Amino acid sequence: MGRGGGEARMGKILGIDPGLAATGVGIVSGRGAAIHGYSFGCIQTSKSTSLPLRLDHIFSSLLQLLGAEAPDLVVVEDVFSLKDYPKSGIFLGQVSGVVLLACARAGLRSFAVPVREAKQVLTGNGNASKAQLEAAVRRCIGHAAPIRPFHAADALGLAIIGLYRYDAKGAPGA
Repeated sequence: MGRGGGEARMGKILGIDPGLAATGVGIVSGRGAAIHGYSFGCIQTSKSTSLPLRLDHIFSSLLQLLGAEAPDLVVVEDVFSLKDYPKSGIFLGQVSGVVLLACARAGLRSFAVPVREAKQVLTGNGNASKAQLEAAVRRCIGHAAPIRPFHAADALGLAIIGLYRYDAKGAPGA
Protein backbone atom coordinates (compact mmCIF):
# COMPACT_ATOMS: atom_id res chain seq x y z
CA MET A 1 0.00 0.00 0.00
CA GLY A 2 1.33 3.46 -0.92
CA ARG A 3 1.91 6.42 1.36
CA GLY A 4 -0.89 8.91 1.93
CA GLY A 5 -1.32 11.48 -0.82
CA GLY A 6 0.77 9.65 -3.40
CA GLU A 7 3.14 11.22 -5.85
CA ALA A 8 1.98 14.10 -8.02
CA ARG A 9 1.54 13.04 -11.61
CA MET A 10 3.37 14.62 -14.50
CA GLY A 11 1.50 17.54 -16.00
CA LYS A 12 1.53 19.31 -19.34
CA ILE A 13 0.80 23.02 -19.06
CA LEU A 14 0.27 25.55 -21.84
CA GLY A 15 1.06 29.20 -21.15
CA ILE A 16 -0.36 31.90 -23.41
CA ASP A 17 0.72 35.54 -23.63
CA PRO A 18 -2.11 37.15 -25.65
CA GLY A 19 -1.19 39.77 -28.22
CA LEU A 20 -2.74 40.88 -31.47
CA ALA A 21 0.50 40.99 -33.49
CA ALA A 22 2.06 38.02 -31.67
CA THR A 23 0.45 35.64 -29.20
CA GLY A 24 3.17 33.78 -27.34
CA VAL A 25 2.70 30.10 -26.55
CA GLY A 26 4.84 27.93 -24.31
CA ILE A 27 4.40 24.35 -23.16
CA VAL A 28 6.15 22.68 -20.25
CA SER A 29 5.77 19.17 -18.98
CA GLY A 30 7.05 17.91 -15.70
CA ARG A 31 6.36 17.36 -12.04
CA GLY A 32 6.80 19.92 -9.28
CA ALA A 33 9.85 22.04 -10.03
CA ALA A 34 11.30 19.39 -12.40
CA ILE A 35 10.67 20.30 -16.01
CA HIS A 36 11.08 17.34 -18.35
CA GLY A 37 10.24 19.01 -21.65
CA TYR A 38 9.28 22.31 -23.19
CA SER A 39 8.49 24.03 -26.47
CA PHE A 40 7.58 27.57 -27.44
CA GLY A 41 6.58 29.81 -30.31
CA CYS A 42 4.23 32.56 -31.44
CA ILE A 43 1.04 32.89 -33.42
CA GLN A 44 1.60 35.96 -35.54
CA THR A 45 -0.85 38.15 -37.43
CA SER A 46 -0.30 40.94 -39.93
CA LYS A 47 -1.32 44.58 -39.46
CA SER A 48 -2.56 44.51 -43.05
CA THR A 49 -5.24 41.94 -42.12
CA SER A 50 -8.59 43.01 -40.68
CA LEU A 51 -9.16 42.66 -36.94
CA PRO A 52 -11.83 39.94 -37.28
CA LEU A 53 -9.53 37.84 -39.48
CA ARG A 54 -6.61 38.32 -37.12
CA LEU A 55 -8.73 37.16 -34.17
CA ASP A 56 -9.99 34.22 -36.23
CA HIS A 57 -6.41 33.21 -37.05
CA ILE A 58 -5.43 33.29 -33.37
CA PHE A 59 -8.55 31.32 -32.39
CA SER A 60 -8.10 28.68 -35.11
CA SER A 61 -4.39 28.28 -34.41
CA LEU A 62 -5.02 27.87 -30.69
CA LEU A 63 -7.75 25.28 -31.28
CA GLN A 64 -5.30 23.26 -33.40
CA LEU A 65 -2.57 23.58 -30.77
CA LEU A 66 -4.91 22.64 -27.92
CA GLY A 67 -6.13 19.61 -29.84
CA ALA A 68 -2.65 18.45 -30.77
CA GLU A 69 -1.03 19.00 -27.37
CA ALA A 70 -3.97 18.21 -25.03
CA PRO A 71 -2.57 20.14 -22.05
CA ASP A 72 -3.84 19.51 -18.54
CA LEU A 73 -4.17 23.22 -17.86
CA VAL A 74 -3.85 26.56 -19.64
CA VAL A 75 -2.43 29.67 -17.96
CA VAL A 76 -3.12 33.01 -19.63
CA GLU A 77 -1.58 36.38 -18.89
CA ASP A 78 -4.29 38.54 -17.36
CA VAL A 79 -5.56 41.57 -19.26
CA PHE A 80 -4.04 44.91 -18.37
CA SER A 81 -4.13 48.39 -19.85
CA LEU A 82 -1.52 51.12 -19.83
CA LYS A 83 -2.79 54.63 -19.12
CA ASP A 84 -0.91 56.05 -22.10
CA TYR A 85 -2.12 53.34 -24.51
CA PRO A 86 -5.77 52.55 -23.72
CA LYS A 87 -6.47 51.20 -27.22
CA SER A 88 -3.82 48.51 -26.70
CA GLY A 89 -5.74 47.31 -23.64
CA ILE A 90 -8.89 47.01 -25.73
CA PHE A 91 -7.10 44.89 -28.34
CA LEU A 92 -5.54 42.79 -25.59
CA GLY A 93 -9.00 42.21 -24.12
CA GLN A 94 -10.31 41.06 -27.49
CA VAL A 95 -7.42 38.63 -27.96
CA SER A 96 -7.79 37.35 -24.39
CA GLY A 97 -11.47 36.68 -25.04
CA VAL A 98 -10.58 34.61 -28.10
CA VAL A 99 -7.97 32.70 -26.07
CA LEU A 100 -10.43 31.90 -23.29
CA LEU A 101 -13.07 30.88 -25.84
CA ALA A 102 -10.60 28.47 -27.51
CA CYS A 103 -9.85 26.92 -24.11
CA ALA A 104 -13.56 26.54 -23.35
CA ARG A 105 -14.23 25.00 -26.78
CA ALA A 106 -11.41 22.52 -26.17
CA GLY A 107 -12.90 21.66 -22.76
CA LEU A 108 -9.80 22.83 -20.89
CA ARG A 109 -9.53 24.61 -17.57
CA SER A 110 -7.71 27.91 -17.65
CA PHE A 111 -6.80 30.66 -15.26
CA ALA A 112 -5.23 34.09 -15.60
CA VAL A 113 -2.10 35.37 -13.88
CA PRO A 114 -1.34 39.10 -13.69
CA VAL A 115 1.98 40.04 -15.30
CA ARG A 116 3.36 41.52 -12.06
CA GLU A 117 2.58 38.27 -10.23
CA ALA A 118 4.34 36.25 -12.93
CA LYS A 119 7.40 38.48 -12.67
CA GLN A 120 7.38 38.20 -8.87
CA VAL A 121 7.12 34.40 -8.91
CA LEU A 122 9.80 33.87 -11.55
CA THR A 123 12.31 36.62 -10.74
CA GLY A 124 11.48 37.72 -7.20
CA ASN A 125 10.73 41.21 -8.53
CA GLY A 126 7.25 42.26 -9.67
CA ASN A 127 8.82 45.10 -11.66
CA ALA A 128 11.36 42.93 -13.53
CA SER A 129 12.13 43.82 -17.13
CA LYS A 130 11.27 41.57 -20.06
CA ALA A 131 14.96 40.65 -20.31
CA GLN A 132 15.10 39.69 -16.62
CA LEU A 133 11.97 37.56 -16.96
CA GLU A 134 13.33 35.86 -20.08
CA ALA A 135 16.61 35.06 -18.30
CA ALA A 136 14.72 33.58 -15.33
CA VAL A 137 12.64 31.41 -17.66
CA ARG A 138 15.80 30.18 -19.43
CA ARG A 139 17.29 29.19 -16.06
CA CYS A 140 14.11 27.32 -15.09
CA ILE A 141 14.07 25.23 -18.26
CA GLY A 142 17.84 24.96 -18.79
CA HIS A 143 17.74 26.66 -22.19
CA ALA A 144 21.06 28.30 -23.11
CA ALA A 145 20.05 30.44 -26.12
CA PRO A 146 17.89 33.56 -25.80
CA ILE A 147 14.16 32.89 -26.16
CA ARG A 148 12.71 35.16 -28.79
CA PRO A 149 10.36 36.78 -29.21
CA PHE A 150 9.80 37.83 -25.62
CA HIS A 151 6.13 36.84 -25.99
CA ALA A 152 7.24 33.20 -26.18
CA ALA A 153 9.39 33.59 -23.05
CA ASP A 154 6.45 35.20 -21.23
CA ALA A 155 4.22 32.29 -22.25
CA LEU A 156 6.79 29.76 -21.03
CA GLY A 157 6.95 31.62 -17.72
CA LEU A 158 3.17 31.33 -17.36
CA ALA A 159 3.35 27.62 -18.14
CA ILE A 160 6.04 27.16 -15.47
CA ILE A 161 3.82 28.89 -12.90
CA GLY A 162 0.95 26.64 -13.96
CA LEU A 163 3.12 23.56 -13.52
CA TYR A 164 4.04 24.63 -9.99
CA ARG A 165 0.40 25.24 -9.12
CA TYR A 166 -0.85 22.13 -10.91
CA ASP A 167 1.39 19.83 -8.89
CA ALA A 168 0.88 21.76 -5.66
CA LYS A 169 -2.88 21.19 -5.96
CA GLY A 170 -2.64 17.67 -7.37
CA ALA A 171 -5.17 18.58 -10.05
CA PRO A 172 -5.62 21.23 -12.73
CA GLY A 173 -6.65 24.64 -11.50
CA ALA A 174 -5.56 27.59 -9.45
